[in-house]
Amino acid sequence: MTAAERSDSERPRRTVRSFVLRQGRMTDAQRRALEELWPRYGLEYSAEVLDLDRVFGRSAARTVEIGFGNGDNLIALAHANPGRDYLGIEVHRPGVGRALLAAQAHGLANLRVICHDAVEVFEYQLAPESIDEILVLFPDPWPKKRHQKRRLIQTPFVELMASRLRPGGVLRIATDWENYAQSILETLNACPRLQNLSPDGTFVPRPAERVPTRFEKRGERLGHRVWDLAFRRI
Repeated sequence: MTAAERSDSERPRRTVRSFVLRQGRMTDAQRRALEELWPRYGLEYSAEVLDLDRVFGRSAARTVEIGFGNGDNLIALAHANPGRDYLGIEVHRPGVGRALLAAQAHGLANLRVICHDAVEVFEYQLAPESIDEILVLFPDPWPKKRHQKRRLIQTPFVELMASRLRPGGVLRIATDWENYAQSILETLNACPRLQNLSPDGTFVPRPAERVPTRFEKRGERLGHRVWDLAFRRI
């Protein structure tokens, strides 16, 4: 066995994914966007580290949003902050198609998207200490106890995300499920590379710049409280 083969064989193998592909109905416009706009905005998944300076054509601060849904928050941030680069990761193709249409409408040059499992993107495509901010907004809470092993925010992935943040970079997470919020808080507090930005060691106020996602709006209609967390890489 070669050194490369041995290194690959030692990588942790995932047996449980944090998502189920429910593609839903894709409009003709979204389908055309995936065909016509993907060469401009899309990045194919491969087990090779991305050269983000080459991808964006410059060196700039970079934000990654995991599970951007329809892209409302991602597009708004990219439009409002042209000096920063944004990378969105989403597995559901209709949402990706909608985000591509919005990116074209706004003429964005600082946005790229990957349609693949975020855990594998972070493990293989993002270099250590290459990201300034990570956003995970309303990840699937998998509320039933027997399904909670599928939750995205668990120790191995938190450690992986922390390793991809530059020193001083920030991880921001929001959820409207209280028991998931408490679990996330405990997991992040236990990560030695991360420092809680909350003065009392718990949660932080909702960032003003965040555009409400459809999941956040749904939670509000149901009377759910939102818990925001922010941790700095140290």
